[in-house]
Amino acid sequence: MDITNQQVRLAARPNGVPDESNWELTSEPVPDPGDGQVTVKILMLSLDPAMRGWMTDVPSYLPPVEIGDVMRAGALGQVIASRHPDYSEGDHVVGVLGAQEYAVADGAGLTKVDANLAPLPTFLGALGMTGLTAYFGLLEIGQAKEGDTVVVSGAAGAVGSVAGQIAKIKGCRAIGIAGGVDKCRFAVEELGFDAAIDYKADDVARALQREAPDGIDVYFDNVGGDILDAALANLAMRARVVICGAISQYNEDRMRGPSNYMMLLVRRARMEGFLVFDFVSKYQDAVAELASWLRAGKLKAREDVVDGGISAFPATFPRLFRGENVGKLVLKVGEPA
Repeated sequence: MDITNQQVRLAARPNGVPDESNWELTSEPVPDPGDGQVTVKILMLSLDPAMRGWMTDVPSYLPPVEIGDVMRAGALGQVIASRHPDYSEGDHVVGVLGAQEYAVADGAGLTKVDANLAPLPTFLGALGMTGLTAYFGLLEIGQAKEGDTVVVSGAAGAVGSVAGQIAKIKGCRAIGIAGGVDKCRFAVEELGFDAAIDYKADDVARALQREAPDGIDVYFDNVGGDILDAALANLAMRARVVICGAISQYNEDRMRGPSNYMMLLVRRARMEGFLVFDFVSKYQDAVAELASWLRAGKLKAREDVVDGGISAFPATFPRLFRGENVGKLVLKVGEPA
């Protein structure tokens, strides 16, 4: 196959927010697929806070990306050559294909998507791992139910924006925490949150007392740090704290844990972390329900798509940590074949 593949490789482990020095752009020929393999042209990359953790050489749920390796990344692409019985040329697929323009895969971990059901970026967002993370975090771990007060940090981000909407669909009061007037307005006016707290301008702990006077039943945490402490101080009895992420801490030399954790004892509450991979057996049913909400207009998908090609990866990735994205951050890599 006479095609050149441009790739983003990890050149050095970051200290703080990753910058251009942490990456190397390389090129190599795309090999022909072998028996049982497919060649995928990558159209879009999913840019996620979790990728920052994969760059660090510390124990985690996945091994770190090694220096010199193609950066691990979720992607959506189109099969352009197939020697696999389950995939045909032209199929659209999602999977962990790496930060590159083409990938040769054996089919394991790939999922076909129907481009007629929704815009392609949605399959990396509300109908992808982002939506599934919000779904399982809120409903399986948080056990959110009608009448609960649900607070979501990172409410204008990829996962938070979906989690808050699911809370509303399930009959909860949804309070978002986001950075800046525009993001708070987006959460309330476009996504339907009942209220939004601007952590850049408000005293979060006092604002939570105002907006949730009877306490927080479910806190869906995407940021950690001071905001997690503020939420812990305002828990209701038997509250559930869902640990999805801690983006405020990912670029720190040492992550800071919660100082108000004793409120879990006082309120007989629980705090639990999870990974979306814990619920693989339930993916199909969850995607079907998310899709039904999208079709009915109950759930709105928001993707922040940067059209820059693979070479824009080093400059685009840090937007996550500067709070510049609204909704799911996606890098457009190529055009359909």
